[in-house]
Amino acid sequence: MLDLLAGPFLDYGFMRRALVGCLALSLGACPLGVLLVLRRMSLVGDAMAHAILPGAAIGFLVAGLSVVAMTIGGVVTGLTVALLAGLVSRLTPLREDASFAAFYLVSLGLGVLLVSMRGSSVDLLHVLFGTVLALDNAALVLIAAIASVTMLTLAVLHRALIVECLDPGFLRAVGGHGMLVHMLFLALVVLNLVGGFHALGTLMVVGIMMLPAASARFWSENVAGQMAVASLLGFAACVTGLLFSYHHSLPASPAIILAAGAIYGASVLLGRHGSLLASALRLRHLQH
Repeated sequence: MLDLLAGPFLDYGFMRRALVGCLALSLGACPLGVLLVLRRMSLVGDAMAHAILPGAAIGFLVAGLSVVAMTIGGVVTGLTVALLAGLVSRLTPLREDASFAAFYLVSLGLGVLLVSMRGSSVDLLHVLFGTVLALDNAALVLIAAIASVTMLTLAVLHRALIVECLDPGFLRAVGGHGMLVHMLFLALVVLNLVGGFHALGTLMVVGIMMLPAASARFWSENVAGQMAVASLLGFAACVTGLLFSYHHSLPASPAIILAAGAIYGASVLLGRHGSLLASALRLRHLQH
């Protein structure tokens, strides 16, 4: 059993590198997913993940599969879409989720078109689904640096971010710079999606951000606890997915997301707070 679980990571460097990248991604992206759930912006994460695609595609056209070029392009387009969607929602009757959806659809189509202009189907699969089993030093450093910046920012601005989630009007009333906090939060989301894009691709990266966050809601009632649980569940999904893909010769990125989905399903059924089991036990207790 030990060889089955630990053997792949002990024997192969690419598995260890994937494990390290997934750990950093879980520490940075999963807590942000909790805040997105709290803000009722879960689908915005998906929109932002696709918003980085045109910039990453332009970086690919300029420099090939370069981590630096694709990262810069992804960050620029991601922040641009976040800014434009925010402006549209504030200057027109269109809600923020609808404006993000509009930009997401345009970004997805443009990004796929740009990659297809020069790259092969393999390159397109790399951009869409990532290469978690082929992470190089540059990608690992990038993901780790983004996770470090995210954790530090969350530690410093934790209270302001929570207040801005629950009552942005109050934060503006007390001079808390609500707009600045909101844009900083979106910038962190973009950075983590860009970092995770190198591992899981634009189609899968939002899964590791949102599924553990949604699962954590069933195991903890406070925000700090949900952030910690989400990171643990995210890392558990990554380990499970990597092992499953290794032993069954399957693509790693979809295996990780399916593992996260299985954890979510188990949390809905068996979690301590609000799950089907918890609700049934509470109803039975009240009946008695």
